[in-house]
Amino acid sequence: MDSPTSIAWPAVPMSRLRNAQAALLTLALHGLVLALLLANWPVEKPAAPSISTISMQLLSLPPPAPVMVAPPPVPVEAPVPEVRVPVEPQIDPRIAQHKLEQAALAHKRVQQEKLERERQRLERKREQQARLEQQQREQAHQRQLAEQLAAQQRQQAAAAAEQARQAEAAAAASRQYLPIAKQAPAYPQRALDKGIEGECTVSYRVNAQGRVEQPEVVGACHPLFIRPSLAAAQSFRYQPRVIDGRAVAVANVKNTFTYRIE
Repeated sequence: MDSPTSIAWPAVPMSRLRNAQAALLTLALHGLVLALLLANWPVEKPAAPSISTISMQLLSLPPPAPVMVAPPPVPVEAPVPEVRVPVEPQIDPRIAQHKLEQAALAHKRVQQEKLERERQRLERKREQQARLEQQQREQAHQRQLAEQLAAQQRQQAAAAAEQARQAEAAAAASRQYLPIAKQAPAYPQRALDKGIEGECTVSYRVNAQGRVEQPEVVGACHPLFIRPSLAAAQSFRYQPRVIDGRAVAVANVKNTFTYRIE
């Protein structure tokens, strides 16, 4: 039995198919445009019937222009992006060395400025400390002067008080044993003949009855003035000192005799 015969159709290239499709599309567009023109053509109203001669004229349209089939677009390959590798700029070694030197100088200037500011700060601090110490020394000196002045004033006040007390005591003592009778000594003839002058101090004790006891010469005294001075002191009479209503003796009472030739 014979096998059925297969019919082999010739293969139509894709380019011809694309051209046929483009031609059909062009004809369809032209027909659409013509239909639109006919649809929009103005229609006049029919005139009144009249007897006229109908003339017909055959219009012949020009043959359609040949359809130019555009060639199929040639596929354009997408451009491959160019990868640019960054190229490091070449630096001149001298410029780099100069920049390094400038940076080192700038850093050195900054360090020097910091050191100068620190030095000025320390100097101001030392000056303030010195002024504070000077003020403290001056204040201490003023306090010391004030203390010395106060001490002197206290000493003067104490001395004045002591002098007043001594004067008061002396006055009180003198009032209590004031001499009742005091006779001047006789000037020795031999001292007059020789023109001798001088002083003689006699110390003695005034007893409770106001009489002089134990007279003796103290200090420098010319021998010619000793006997008359002791005799004169022995003749003195005093008002006795009274304490708590009782008369008491007073020791170490002194009297100075002066011998002058007039």
